Amino acid sequence: MPKYYGPLPKVIAGVRMATAVFFLLFGQYKVFGTGFAHGGFQQYLQGFVQNGAVSFFRLFLADLVLPHAVFFAYVVGGVELFIGLSLLLGLWVRPASVLGALYMLALTLATWWEPGHGVPVWRYFGAELDHLPLLFLFIIFFAADAGRHWGWDGARARSPAGSSAR
Repeated sequence: MPKYYGPLPKVIAGVRMATAVFFLLFGQYKVFGTGFAHGGFQQYLQGFVQNGAVSFFRLFLADLVLPHAVFFAYVVGGVELFIGLSLLLGLWVRPASVLGALYMLALTLATWWEPGHGVPVWRYFGAELDHLPLLFLFIIFFAADAGRHWGWDGARARSPAGSSAR
């Protein structure tokens, strides 16, 4: 007897597509505009290095990313566009969810100390409310294989060519 999940797959698919819109908006201005790659990203990085990043991640940002900030700014925009397109189309949702979770983890590591050192622990988590919920959504999208409903991942899995390729 098949399991009944009720409206849950549709709800997850809807949330997946709504999340996609955010990432498409974030990525498009970074890739197709010049302000982020040629100035904005460097300012963010300098703030992360000076105030927010945890120690090992601060070194990574200062020594590898900051010297090549224009390149990495476009990489960030491209990653956001890929995540947005993947989530919107329901195509490669699991790999995009892993990438999205890693991206949110990187942003959390870059901004963790922004509330300051020695403040109550709730302030660190409160300051991460723009990263941690998205991290949790990516975990849900991965675990639910969210591209199988209203997405190309599901259409490929149901097609004869998709089932014979597995």
